[in-house]
Amino acid sequence: MSRCVGSATLVFVRRPAVAKIAVGGQALIEGVLMRGPSGIALCIRKEDGELFCEEQVVNASPTGIWKLPILRGIFALGQSMKIGLGALNRSSEFFGAGEVSRWDAWLEKRFGEKLATKISMALTLMTSVLLAVVFFIALPTLLVGTLQRWIQVPIVLSLLEGLVKMGLFFAYVLSIRRIPEIHRVFQYHGAEHKAVYNFESGKPLSVENARGFSTLHPRCGTSYVFFVLTLSILFFSFVSWTSPLLRTALKIVFLPVVAGLGFELLRFTAKEKPWIRYLRAPGMMLQKITTAEPDDQQLEVAIEALKRVIPGES
Repeated sequence: MSRCVGSATLVFVRRPAVAKIAVGGQALIEGVLMRGPSGIALCIRKEDGELFCEEQVVNASPTGIWKLPILRGIFALGQSMKIGLGALNRSSEFFGAGEVSRWDAWLEKRFGEKLATKISMALTLMTSVLLAVVFFIALPTLLVGTLQRWIQVPIVLSLLEGLVKMGLFFAYVLSIRRIPEIHRVFQYHGAEHKAVYNFESGKPLSVENARGFSTLHPRCGTSYVFFVLTLSILFFSFVSWTSPLLRTALKIVFLPVVAGLGFELLRFTAKEKPWIRYLRAPGMMLQKITTAEPDDQQLEVAIEALKRVIPGES
């Protein structure tokens, strides 16, 4: 089976002489990150066309209570965000060289290069989370909250809130897709999926074999996002609309629980049963926006990264 967190598609398949190997992927700026049983590898196509690859050992696995259902989803999400943000920052270093902002220069002067990088990553993550909370949690609640004088049924208000939230998400993804640089990231997202499909099939990893597979993967992080959005509608329909501000605060508090539930639903849909395909369908359709058909050079990057995290392949 396979699962995908964020844009990291984790796949568990059986191949000759290698049982239950877990691999995952994420699109980067002109590159792909892949994660295997004991480490990660990122490969980036530099501006001169040369392929740069870097590997790192990662052995962090959930322990103690973090192995429990729902909590393991929170752990996986946090770990994926940390690894993914670091890889994105690493890939950005190869483009726009020499363009150091005054803020980054001040951080390096004040705290040193290593600590400044960690601080910058933490601030970037906090800013991203804050923007997501404002636009996808607070804004829908406040907008729908103005309708309480006409609509008194909580479940109807929750459904409207969910529609506004999904509408904002679709509008956001469609708008950034039009940016050429983001469209190329979506192409690398498609390349990552094709490489994972190639691995699942048991065929030798190659551009020729990967080319024929779909860019839509049933356990992609896009499907995870859709599950979280859908579950949030159901979960928060039981939260009072007495105060939109209080409702927003409660949604922020319980967001990790919804994220953990989304993770468990993603694991459940990994089962290969015909009726489960209907649960996957909305997420698969959404991937038509977040992925694009890659070219052979992009496939080469994804396959090279994948080879480096599979024992015996590199």
